[in-house]
Amino acid sequence: MLRLGYERDKVAKLPVIHKLTEAPPRAGFFERTDFEAVRRTLRPDLQVAVTIAHSYGWRMQSEVLTLALSQIDLGAGTMRINPGGSKTGEGRIVYLSSEVKKMLEEQIERVRAVSRTMGRVIPYLFPHLPKGRLQGERIRDFRKSWATACKAVGLSGMLRHDLRRTAARNLIRSGVPEVVSMRITGHRTRSVFDRYNIVSPADLQDAARKMAGGHNLGTVAPSPLDSVTVTG
Repeated sequence: MLRLGYERDKVAKLPVIHKLTEAPPRAGFFERTDFEAVRRTLRPDLQVAVTIAHSYGWRMQSEVLTLALSQIDLGAGTMRINPGGSKTGEGRIVYLSSEVKKMLEEQIERVRAVSRTMGRVIPYLFPHLPKGRLQGERIRDFRKSWATACKAVGLSGMLRHDLRRTAARNLIRSGVPEVVSMRITGHRTRSVFDRYNIVSPADLQDAARKMAGGHNLGTVAPSPLDSVTVTG
């Protein structure tokens, strides 16, 4: 706006505006044993929710808890976010691991059981299941249950969003190409995705073990092209 004013002789001089220093990325993430410890303390339906976030990096409030039964296709082994249903507005689809598929099958059966009891269709994947005034309504949040679970296993202060960071890190370390990992987690820019791709002490220790095992980083391995003869 200031530049437009300057170009139209409405502003005599452009001020110098310094950008604020970008805050360092939060370093919270879950090692597998820590995640499993927290998950075990949650009730079954919330175990499914955190497993989805941990596996695919989906945002808990806007992408996991809003899932409908119609977005799960157990026959095809897929789960999708419809266009407009994510922070970026883009649709997304993932193929289910055997662990996630089994947990979803059990969760869908729990929802259908409540539907039969109430005599009405429940479209949500994560409705309130226990008896009460909210039974059948979609779960909006479970921050208190999450905080209690983390505290119980000595991990107070961990956020559910740390599951998203963990998923980004795990996908890359599993050998999934970055462009595919970003499609799964829903990151649009490489810069933001890199802030989630955290290097842990375990990663550094693994690098040290590889070096000790004979991987000399100072030696350049011969290129496969060195032995190729081009003819013609």
